[in-house]
Amino acid sequence: MDERTESTDEAAIVRVAGGSESERRKQRALDELRSAAEETRVLETGPTGVRELEPLVCLTDGGRTAFYSAPVVGRLESLVETVERGELPTDDPVTVVDHEPAPSSLPTPEDGPLAVGRRRVLGRCGWVDPASVPDESAAELAGDDPDEALSRVRDVGLLGRGRGDWSVDDPVTEEWELAREAAADGSDEPDSEADEPVVVVNANESDDRNATDRTLLEAAPGEVLDGALAVAELVGADDVVVYCNENDDRARERVHEAARNAEERFAERLDRESGPEVVVGPDRFIAGEPTMALEAMEGNDRLEARLRPPSPAEHGLYGRPTVVHTPRTMAQVRRAMLHPEEFDADDADPGTRLVTVTGDVDAAATVELPTGGNLADAREAVSLEGQFKMACVGGQFGGLTRSLSQSPSAPALAGAGLGTEGVVELLNEDNCVLATAGRRANFAMESNCGRCVTCREGSQELTNMLRDIYDGHYRDAKIRELTRVMGETSICHFGRTAIRPAVTGMREFEREVAAHTEGRCPSGECEGAMTQTAGHQMEGNR
Repeated sequence: MDERTESTDEAAIVRVAGGSESERRKQRALDELRSAAEETRVLETGPTGVRELEPLVCLTDGGRTAFYSAPVVGRLESLVETVERGELPTDDPVTVVDHEPAPSSLPTPEDGPLAVGRRRVLGRCGWVDPASVPDESAAELAGDDPDEALSRVRDVGLLGRGRGDWSVDDPVTEEWELAREAAADGSDEPDSEADEPVVVVNANESDDRNATDRTLLEAAPGEVLDGALAVAELVGADDVVVYCNENDDRARERVHEAARNAEERFAERLDRESGPEVVVGPDRFIAGEPTMALEAMEGNDRLEARLRPPSPAEHGLYGRPTVVHTPRTMAQVRRAMLHPEEFDADDADPGTRLVTVTGDVDAAATVELPTGGNLADAREAVSLEGQFKMACVGGQFGGLTRSLSQSPSAPALAGAGLGTEGVVELLNEDNCVLATAGRRANFAMESNCGRCVTCREGSQELTNMLRDIYDGHYRDAKIRELTRVMGETSICHFGRTAIRPAVTGMREFEREVAAHTEGRCPSGECEGAMTQTAGHQMEGNR
């Protein structure tokens, strides 16, 4: 028996949670459970964020849930039979959690990876039908009382999350007010669509390390859309567009389903002519930068970051006032409107931050950390392969660090030279800091859009300078000056952050970098490269 609806009573129910990475195993588990269940409801849910546990089978009866991680096919039938006898199976589960009847979010165990941080934005992930729209709606609040909804977000000082957000690490309400003003200024021109605001959810995350937005869209897209519709109500936008990657099939399907349900739910209630629209961008586009996402949505073949100012809120998609946020930001907006008590307005970065922990680990995990907590807690969600050496915090252009003993807040990470993009890569002793920084500088050289001189030429020069270290030429002063210029004068986030791996790597591991000038790589990763360099030098001497 299968019902794709959220449980609202105390009847026994079996949930199977998993993301696109565990799709086949999840489907096998669902098939077996559905064939065995006669009266028990079987519900497919999205990922919990912890890949190591998925597919995760959650058997709930009354006020207790038993968690079984990736159970062996053939055993599931006996678990269902136990539930249908009116008992909860407790034979070797990951954990059993006592909770209130019919909880609206995943019951949190006392320990283990699901217990890391706080599950607020992630609360419904892995627990509800991904296509469902939450009963508690920020969009309805914004429609009924826009001044109250806006003041709640403004008062807590919510900052944007993720590099694809125009308000990254800045207060989100400033862009909303700009969009409202731009629309009002152009209202004198009758029948001009260029003056109608639009809200864009930028889910075009091209860095596979980062699963934060993908997790939300696969597990709880209804919450993201609810937040986007709430923003649309506040800025007077009829159009809400979600921009996804072409290869994120599962996320795109889930957003489509949730968008249809949202349209049915809100069309009459909010007097909206249409529901959220989903736009897909080609895989070849690296359009995480917000204005490049707009360029891709307009159909341009060559993507370049737009000059700033103006802000997209003044001149965005097809010249319309445009608010661009990531799914993470939209989910936080929803929480701030509905539960402002969870946000401490005295914090420099109120709320929580989603972080994907990856790198040299058995399986990646996406967790939610309070901004006043400790980034090191993220390590508890994964199993590290080998001895920890360093972490790269902030994705492709994250900062390299020996320690994670800082808070995940934007000011703390920026002060430590780390990134807020939502990725923590744990790297073991087999990784060389110079090779790591060099690969990322080379990526910047090959993947920049070419519009900005300091990024285009600077990334090439930085890559060459890092390569020269293998030849015995460590021009640290020139590297520092080059990266300073790139960081201060690049047009967009790409060029300003491309310097981070090199800058932080030289600062944290200066002796290891300098050792390469003597033909030594302390980690051993670069031995082949240095042997090849030495061979070239000998050929030249002959």
